[in-house]
Amino acid sequence: MPVDADALPETAAPSPPPGLVTVGRFDERPGYGVVRPGGADSWLFTWTTGGAGQVRQGAAGARAGAGDLVVLGPGVPHRYAVAPGAPRWTFWWAHCQARPAWTHWLRPHLLGDPPDRLYAVTPVPAAVRDRLEHAFRRMLADARWTGEGAPAAGEPEEPEAGRVAVAHGTAARELALCSLESAVLLATATATAAVRGGTGRRGVDPRIRRAEARIAADPGAPHTVATLAADVSLSASRFAHLFTRQLGQSPMRALLAARLLHAARLLEATDLPVERVAAAAGFASPFHFSRVFRQRYGAPPGAYRAGLRG
Repeated sequence: MPVDADALPETAAPSPPPGLVTVGRFDERPGYGVVRPGGADSWLFTWTTGGAGQVRQGAAGARAGAGDLVVLGPGVPHRYAVAPGAPRWTFWWAHCQARPAWTHWLRPHLLGDPPDRLYAVTPVPAAVRDRLEHAFRRMLADARWTGEGAPAAGEPEEPEAGRVAVAHGTAARELALCSLESAVLLATATATAAVRGGTGRRGVDPRIRRAEARIAADPGAPHTVATLAADVSLSASRFAHLFTRQLGQSPMRALLAARLLHAARLLEATDLPVERVAAAAGFASPFHFSRVFRQRYGAPPGAYRAGLRG
């Protein structure tokens, strides 16, 4: 019997404690549903591979179809079930604490109001869905690693439904998060590109899209309006006008945002001194870098890194 997620009884289902990395694959039939009136203490990532699910978080809702990555932030009441009319819902799921950069990648896919923290990453192009499937299989294998020998390369065959793993060791947790990060990055990057090239960004000049992609691919390079314009065969004035009108921000503002994001990733993933992070991200002055980084992330670079590792 189909169950509407909004009609589920207010009986709270448990969620993994904060700090754990848990991953699994479910294949559910009509009648399956979960409700958490207080939300979860961790983020929930769902990747649908068959059938459809219905997800509600706060006042926002989404139907999760094959190929959709639907993400629920912590602390917001939510409920989900096999979508009405769907014969099943086959999906990967992962509970964990999201790395700081992930919220930036997910932001363009926010549904409803920001407090609802519901993200639907769609359309994820079919050409990359096998990569996401492999990333989740690898995450399952990484989470089960004991630290002895080499971790498995991933599930060679499709894991049976109901398979769940909890990453207990530090190395297993970090490896599992790296696998999930690759899935989130690939899904958000390709889905955003698809939207920009389709109805969501119809009319954007291909030359402007190429310049935007060049900034994102190498934010630390010595880009200027003149060099970016020359790369796409436009005059500097025409390029700046088109870029600002079509993307809603100037080329230099877009470059600053890309450099700050790149710097945040370097602080998260490396032990490079702050001065070298500044240089690698394209900032000539570490003092300027520290000031604008604090404006963007609410803490100076050193404190930002310490907060992640504390």
